[in-house]
Amino acid sequence: MPAILWAFVASVVALWGVDVATTGAGAGSLPWVLREQGLYLSGLLSIALMSLAMVLATRPAWLERPLGGMDRAYRLHKWAGILAGVFALLHWLVEMSDDLIKSLVGRAGRPPKEEFSGLLENLRDAGEELGEFAIYLVLAMVLLALWKRFPYKFWRHLHRAMPALYLMLAFHAAVLAPLDWWRQPLGLAMGALLLAGSAAALLSLSGRVGRGRQSHGQVVSVARPAPDVTEVLCRLDGDWSGHRAGQFAFVTFDRFEGAHPFTIASADRGDRTVSFQIKALGDYTRSLPQRLAAGMPVTVEGPYGRFQLERHDRKARQVWVAGGIGVTPFLAWLAALQADPASAPRADLHYCTRDAGRDPFVERLRGLCAALPAVRLHIHDAAQGEHLSADQLGAAGDEQRRRAEVWFCGPVGLAEQLRAGLARYGRFRFHQEAFEMR
Repeated sequence: MPAILWAFVASVVALWGVDVATTGAGAGSLPWVLREQGLYLSGLLSIALMSLAMVLATRPAWLERPLGGMDRAYRLHKWAGILAGVFALLHWLVEMSDDLIKSLVGRAGRPPKEEFSGLLENLRDAGEELGEFAIYLVLAMVLLALWKRFPYKFWRHLHRAMPALYLMLAFHAAVLAPLDWWRQPLGLAMGALLLAGSAAALLSLSGRVGRGRQSHGQVVSVARPAPDVTEVLCRLDGDWSGHRAGQFAFVTFDRFEGAHPFTIASADRGDRTVSFQIKALGDYTRSLPQRLAAGMPVTVEGPYGRFQLERHDRKARQVWVAGGIGVTPFLAWLAALQADPASAPRADLHYCTRDAGRDPFVERLRGLCAALPAVRLHIHDAAQGEHLSADQLGAAGDEQRRRAEVWFCGPVGLAEQLRAGLARYGRFRFHQEAFEMR
């Protein structure tokens, strides 16, 4: 889980602590006071994290630099949503605990309920009912997000309901929060979060997320370099401002299906053409060869991402590792270097493939690297029992006695194996896109 998320949670807890220290925890016996404050804190954390998740869902490009890329913003969005669901469940359990406390210590010492009348009382009643209804749906959404076997094509449509559910819960939080909060720093912070989250939810419901970074165009060609890979070349209109090698974009071929993230596999040639190498990983990507044809419209939103060649450390030994379709950003890197081979850094490119004899990217990599003497290509063919290990990378580093940085794109399991193994060598900095949007 991202460290920034724990810092966010700690900040919210600190604000709640300041409020308790300033205004007191309330009158009543200890069990009832603990229940009341547990109810407030769990609800506060849940709606704060939901607000954060809603803002991140709008794909704010200005957060790419501080967060390290839109892929990490999406990872933060995912974990903020999951953690919000956990605190929402805790909030519900604390709410349901009153019968248990009554059976243990009785009603004596229960803090008196705040009395309201008129419009505020009606709003609080409505907020309570809406909140209870929405929380069940939010918990169901979190469970479906964690259940990887639930089809993505169904989940993504259900996920579109989250902005409406958020607005229900934001209303619930606003009308049921203790009135004392609004006179404290906690109330100001909560108000800002609710306003930001509500604005993001309305932006999402209106279908305007990412619209300012969208370019329209046409599919130029569709090819199948391998049975499970679809190559799509697109030409975009004048709104496309270009991209940096290694970035990705959200691509829409079908409005009902919506946008899907794909790495741009080509260098920017200045002619507003972009190509994508799309692996058949689900029902939608498997059907693309039958769905797409030259001349069809396409919408590309972006570019996004910080997996860029120019961000490499010029003083560190370069180790580039690609696994399977993770080769796509490196294809763009190598293509971009063709215009000025002398600018290529000295690097070892390791490509891990299941069967080099049937892999169309092997010959493409060899052709690109042939023009770049500084880049040494290493093919690891699983069909021949050749598997890349951290010890291979570490041993090469021992020979050169230099710090190194690894740029990795490929299967998560391979990344974890290499990262854990390289920790023993101590001089490796590991760059990896968190390219998991669910």
